[in-house]
Amino acid sequence: MESNESSSDGHDIDFEISGAPAAEEAPRGAPASEDDLKSVVEALLYSAREPVTIDRLRAAVPGSNRARIREAIAELNLEYDSSRRAVRIEEVAGGFRLLTRPEFAPYVRRLLKARSEERLSSAAIETLSIVAYKQPISRAEIESIRGVQAGPILKTLLEKRLVRIVGRSEIIGRPLLYGTTKTFLAQFGLRSVKDLPRREELLR
Repeated sequence: MESNESSSDGHDIDFEISGAPAAEEAPRGAPASEDDLKSVVEALLYSAREPVTIDRLRAAVPGSNRARIREAIAELNLEYDSSRRAVRIEEVAGGFRLLTRPEFAPYVRRLLKARSEERLSSAAIETLSIVAYKQPISRAEIESIRGVQAGPILKTLLEKRLVRIVGRSEIIGRPLLYGTTKTFLAQFGLRSVKDLPRREELLR
């Protein structure tokens, strides 16, 4: 259930529905019961490849409203917790996403080990961390902190949509400024950059 770039960068949510017919079906009516609504919300979150906002969930379910959607999510999480399910619905990057619980991360990592070529290098992670904590920040400032050229790494982070150009500095030359994206928040399970660990926590 990995996410792609969110709507803030001009990309809509993609859905993958197993066994879907070639012709698009007309939407069904409003769910007949709260249990039906929970099932619909669960199906939407299961199919979504990135966090889904309450408004998008509401728009996808005729007859629903924000309060009913939030109640459905809360009830689903209660069911997941009571039955010790491996998943939970978490609010990240301005939307909701169905995620595996942290204690299962080692097993998931083993399963996905074949995708190691997609992992970020230590240099990329270091650069991404600098952008996350210092944004908005210019390339020259990043290079001053790291002591090496940052151009190729920034290009990689831009291509992976973890970093984006957020503007230009007011200093001479008006260099580009970089910041993180909603994809970054989704990848690291954060609601906003305010949820980043404090530096003193990282040094413990």
